[in-house]
Amino acid sequence: MADVITRRRAPPPAARRPDDDEPPVIDLDRYVPAFLTWIANKLSRGASQHYLATFDVGIETWRCLVLLAIEGSISAQQVSRIIGMDKASVSRCFKNMQARGLITVGLDADDGRLRIATLTKKGRALHDRIHGVALERERAFLSVLDDDERDTLIRLLKRLHENLPAVETATERYVGKHYPARAVRRRRAPAAGDDIAD
Repeated sequence: MADVITRRRAPPPAARRPDDDEPPVIDLDRYVPAFLTWIANKLSRGASQHYLATFDVGIETWRCLVLLAIEGSISAQQVSRIIGMDKASVSRCFKNMQARGLITVGLDADDGRLRIATLTKKGRALHDRIHGVALERERAFLSVLDDDERDTLIRLLKRLHENLPAVETATERYVGKHYPARAVRRRRAPAAGDDIAD
């Protein structure tokens, strides 16, 4: 991977001549979204392989189990908002979990239109078994950092997560300025999952 990154990396600005007409490229050695994507994808793929082989559940089920263990009961809409999973994917995951006896699903007492998933004893037991593997993966992943570095990383990740709405606002502004026809089309299109029931 390092060789690939080196080959694709753009030369530093000082190395470019004023008359260079080379198209712009992303410097993958310093492009933060790429590192976050690579890390997330590889962590998810590895976790999914182990969880499927050992516990017969995928990463989406594990993510739902985590929130259910914390909250006890939760809706697909809440899971989608917290994790960022598509609401339709969460609903399919809930159906599979219900079929396996990991959760029960009922209507919310305060909102009869909202379906709420509740963790069963079987679901809690499965969560507790996977929990140890998940923490061991985290321990190994962060083992290259000392305690202060780990605290700093968590603090910075929280700040970046909280800043995501600003990223969408900036993107809308940029697209509106440089690609106005596309921006208008996007504003008129319904949001993904708007018509999908919980």
